[in-house]
Amino acid sequence: MTNQYVKKVLVVGGGISGLSAAIALNKMGIEVEIAEKELEWNVYGVGIIQPPNALRALNEIGLADACMEQGTSYPGFDYYTGQGHFLFHTASPTIEGYPGVNGISRRKLHNFLFDAVSAIGTKIYMGTTVNKIENKENGVSVEMNNGISATYDLVIGSDGANSKVRTLLFGEIEQRYSGQGVWRYNLPRPKEIDKGLFYYGKDAKAGLVPMSEDEMYLLVTTNEPGNPRFPKDQLHVLLKERMTEFGGIIADVAKQIVDPSQVVYRPIFTHLMPSPWYKGNVLLVGDAAHGTAPHLGQGASIAIEDVIVLADILKHNLTVEETMKVFMEKRFERCKMIVENSDQLVEWELLTAAGKMTEKVNVGEFVKMTLEKMNEPFLTELNV
Repeated sequence: MTNQYVKKVLVVGGGISGLSAAIALNKMGIEVEIAEKELEWNVYGVGIIQPPNALRALNEIGLADACMEQGTSYPGFDYYTGQGHFLFHTASPTIEGYPGVNGISRRKLHNFLFDAVSAIGTKIYMGTTVNKIENKENGVSVEMNNGISATYDLVIGSDGANSKVRTLLFGEIEQRYSGQGVWRYNLPRPKEIDKGLFYYGKDAKAGLVPMSEDEMYLLVTTNEPGNPRFPKDQLHVLLKERMTEFGGIIADVAKQIVDPSQVVYRPIFTHLMPSPWYKGNVLLVGDAAHGTAPHLGQGASIAIEDVIVLADILKHNLTVEETMKVFMEKRFERCKMIVENSDQLVEWELLTAAGKMTEKVNVGEFVKMTLEKMNEPFLTELNV
């Protein structure tokens, strides 16, 4: 199980994929250090939807049970019109041993990951990123902005959609603005909300996602032409303005949006790096390689899968070059499907809002087909 070629790794980025990588590689006896640009852990976001393939990947590092125990599991989603008239229920495709959906707060997930990383003694450099990366014959020479220079066998760029590692490797890339933004807000959870709910208005989509016995989060996807910038002290007002077309429970929860500092707004950008996602012994994973719209709830899932697959390949003691090639064979098409299918859902929503949706599309079947594909095994045998 020991890899003779990879014994020391630098992970740039201490988010979901970076922390997962540290845990997965440590299980193989690989020494991992993490460079995290924030001075303090500041978990971005409110809650997260975990489909079965995310839980299956987390199970590889021993965290699936904790997520299901501390989150809220349910079989699928109910869909309504914007005014609250029931349309249909869709059960989410499952993997044996896992629910159709698990909702959990991002902070809880981060704490599980951080506690696991702390337990194994991973060295973490806070307030740190990389200034220079140079592939050399004996590994990768790295200069960090904290004054430390070191050589690693492998560097993993898991530093998000605006990756510094990616820029150093490949230069600036264009991220495509989707035309939409997503708003999120934490709310108390009424007992009767025991599954995910989605409401489709003309200009927006609203959802309620249970995260625990007493907490849920609201998400609202809106069309935002031109990628406008919003004053932070007005975010609660702007969000409520975008919810005026909704009736029913969405209208009720809108009254509870009172704190602008608790509104999380993010314009939706997407990108897919062409293959390969590596140069020499430096590899991009997660949002650094593939930034996706949130419409399939798969962004964090495929980021975790990336590093679990990488660790699995490293068990076979291949050279770094061979490891990278196998990694791309296993990950590119799967991640490409999520980015493209999520983009397709965005396009259909924009066309519908503009009254230009001419083709007949069964969105539910499209989503189901995609999620069923994601439930197929992602750890497969290597022909080595």
